This record gives sequence, structure tokens and C-alpha cells, in this order.
Amino acid sequence: MASYTSEQIAEMVKRALAEMAPSGSSAGAAATADMSIPIGVSNRHIHLTQEHVDILFGKGYSLTPIKDLSQPGQFACKETLTLIGPSMRPIEGVRVLGPLRKQSQVEISVTDSYVLKVKPPVRESGKLSGSAPITIVGPKGIVQLDEGCIIANRHIHMSPEDAARFGVKDGDYINVDVVGTKHTLWYDVQIRVSDKFRLEMHVDTDDANAAGIGNGSRVTVAK
Repeated sequence: MASYTSEQIAEMVKRALAEMAPSGSSAGAAATADMSIPIGVSNRHIHLTQEHVDILFGKGYSLTPIKDLSQPGQFACKETLTLIGPSMRPIEGVRVLGPLRKQSQVEISVTDSYVLKVKPPVRESGKLSGSAPITIVGPKGIVQLDEGCIIANRHIHMSPEDAARFGVKDGDYINVDVVGTKHTLWYDVQIRVSDKFRLEMHVDTDDANAAGIGNGSRVTVAK
């Protein structure tokens, strides 16, 4: 039996793979032709102003980033807080996300709303007028928001280049085909375009679980 060095084996495998590839194809061309959209699943979380950080954690406190999120400039913090609604049944360990905001915002799922007995509207992030009240409990204090609790709408972050590729613009609404263990169609998914965004569709845990998908799953625009 002939014996081969590791370098020879690697070269043989490389040649075999090259012969199997379709004529004229390349990884770059495949990536360009890919019209699927990656999924990011958002668990319940909290955005805070500096004023509310001071109340919840102590005057002059700074949030501690521990992990960058998929969207540039966004990060998960070490800090977690407790949410309380009219049911008085707390949801503990709710992650704070950075950076700081101009208005504090709590994003939960429909399932969470049943536990808390709050009635948050389905909204675009930052659209808080008339949203649900919620109480946030921290190690140093309590913040009672008269409004600020929402269920985030399904939306897709895109760069201007991605928007041109998909033929959409900021503020458009599209339908999305979701092929998970429970094949489904999501209607009225909002397009959000910015040069600060990276291509990704955001859904909450209820949506992801219902369709049988998770982080890294891919969806397509429905025809």
C-alpha cells in the first residue's frame, strides 16, 4: 500500500474538492448570490438612561460590557435587573444592554407579559409613547416607568448596500418565509436601514420557539 505525507494528502483533497465544484463558481460569488437573512433571537432585556443607571446601581455607576452583540456598537452588560408588574410575580436576571439610551426601554415577550400581567404594545424599538408601565428593581434602587415596556416588532437590520440588493428601503414592510421545524410565514416585517447596521432579522423567543428556529437560522423574503 502506498504511503503519503500529510502535505500530499492535503493536496489530493484540495484537487478533489476543486473538481467537485460547479464550473465558474467561487465562494465570493456564492456569498453575493445568497439572498437569505440570518436570524438573531432576542431574549427579554433592558435599555437604560444614565439617570436610571444611577438610581438602580448607585450614583456614578458605569455599566460593564461583557459581550459584543451582532449589531455594531451594541453589547450585553454584566448587570441584570428584576422586572415587576401588577401580578407582583418578578422576572429576575433580566440582562441590561448597552450603550446608554435617551429613554429607558424594557423589551419582553408575550409569554413574559402573562407572567407580569402587563399589556405592552408591539412596537418598533424607541417608539415608547403610550407603551406599558413597568417597575425595574436594582441592587441600589427602584425605577418605575410610566411607559417604556414593549414587545419588539419583527424587523430586519440592513446596510444601505443590503437594502439595494434586496430592493427595499428603510420603513418598508415585507413578508418572510421561515423554514424551521414548523414552516411558517411572517407578515409585516419591518425593514430598518442604516450604515451602522449588519444584515440580521430580529425576533423574540416566542417567535423563534413557535417556528422551531434559533440564532444563526436563515430565512428568505417571501415571493
